[in-house]
Amino acid sequence: MAEPLPVPRFSLYGEPLREVDETFVHVETIAYRSRRYQWRIRAHIHSDLDQLLFIRHGSGTMQVDGQELPIRAPAVLLVPANVVHGFQFARDTRGFVVTAAQPLIRALQAREPELRRVFASPACLGLSTTGAAADLETLIDRLRRETVWDAPANRLAAEAWLAAVMIATLRLLPAEPCGSSVLRGPVATLVDRFRDLLDERCRSGWSVARYARQLAVSPGKLRAACLAIIGKPPRQLLHGRVLLEARRALTYTDLTIAQTAYQLGFSDPGYFSRFFSTHTGESPQAFRLRTAKPHGT
Repeated sequence: MAEPLPVPRFSLYGEPLREVDETFVHVETIAYRSRRYQWRIRAHIHSDLDQLLFIRHGSGTMQVDGQELPIRAPAVLLVPANVVHGFQFARDTRGFVVTAAQPLIRALQAREPELRRVFASPACLGLSTTGAAADLETLIDRLRRETVWDAPANRLAAEAWLAAVMIATLRLLPAEPCGSSVLRGPVATLVDRFRDLLDERCRSGWSVARYARQLAVSPGKLRAACLAIIGKPPRQLLHGRVLLEARRALTYTDLTIAQTAYQLGFSDPGYFSRFFSTHTGESPQAFRLRTAKPHGT
């Protein structure tokens, strides 16, 4: 029997994989991308991007991990990263697709834990009132504006409007799980648990083997799960999470390079500097000087 073809992985649908900035937010109309593919978006995966689709008008179906959910406007569709999904839209479908980097989503969820519910699992949520649909459309349109023009503090403004979109969506979710939600498979759930543990313990200096023990699986099983769901080994995810914390510390704190190293679980500041330089192409000091803002701004 022939091996099944791998599910395609994209940044945005149809575009090759690329690293995205941790503050990446993109908003486009459903028609913009769907029209060129005859309104059919085939099954695919986004490794590090969460998506929210707002359907203002139209209909269709949403395929998620082998299940099919009907779409009737107005509706909100939630697609967490690492979920196999696709769509078939009617040609008159109108609405928006909001795509955001997982680090940005997780940062908002860390500040308000209730927001974890928004991308906890895929969902197709019908909107019962035209008022709720109009309010959400207004918020997404304001978010879209901040992503397409170069205005002062537009990244912060985009983050604020994204938070508002997520809060509005949170308030649409049912109090208890219902048939509109789709449960994650065990492999995807393991990867989710690993990433949650990375958020919690990324400053601990733990090895991948230690994370695997904490998750009660073998390092080989954890590696296979990460490769299957994200296409990256757990070591790369661990390094990426530590580098994210390092960049934040170097940008937003006055900790010395050595203090930053110790805070991130490194016993040797020199090794931390080499680690940072190897993965970013510049030393921690050079990064700090390059990203430093003028005094008083």
